[in-house]
Amino acid sequence: MPAVDAQDLIERYIGVWNEPDPEIRRKTVHELWAEDGLHALRPPQEMHDTAVGLGFTSAVLEARGHEELHARVTRAYDEFIAPGTYVFRIQEPAQRLRDVVTFRWEAFHNEEGQATGGGREFLVLDEDGRITADYQFVD
Repeated sequence: MPAVDAQDLIERYIGVWNEPDPEIRRKTVHELWAEDGLHALRPPQEMHDTAVGLGFTSAVLEARGHEELHARVTRAYDEFIAPGTYVFRIQEPAQRLRDVVTFRWEAFHNEEGQATGGGREFLVLDEDGRITADYQFVD
C-alpha cells in the first residue's frame, strides 16, 4: 500500500461532502473510492428502530460504485450544505491502523452556531490507498 497521510485523506473525504462543484465532486469520488467502493450507513437510532419495527432485518443503507457514491454525496450536499444550513467538519484527528482509518465528524449548524449531529467513520483502504469500504455510524 502506498504511503497515505490519514489526515489528508479525511480532509479530502470531508471536503467532497461540502464541495459545491458537481464535476469536482465526481472527480474526487473517483479519486477517493475504489471503483466498487462501498459506503454503508448505519442511520440514526430512531430511523434504525423504525425500520426494525417494520420487520426489516437490517436498517443499513448502502451505496456501491462510483455512480451510486456520487449520487449519495450529491444528495447529502443538496439537502444539508447547499441551502447553507450545515457544513460537515472533522471533529477529531484521523487514527490509522494498517488499512483502516477512523475519525469523528460533525454536522455544524450555521445558524445555531453549533454541531447538531455527527458520527464516526471507518474507512478501509485498498492496496492503492483508495476506500473500498466506508462504514458510517451516525450519532
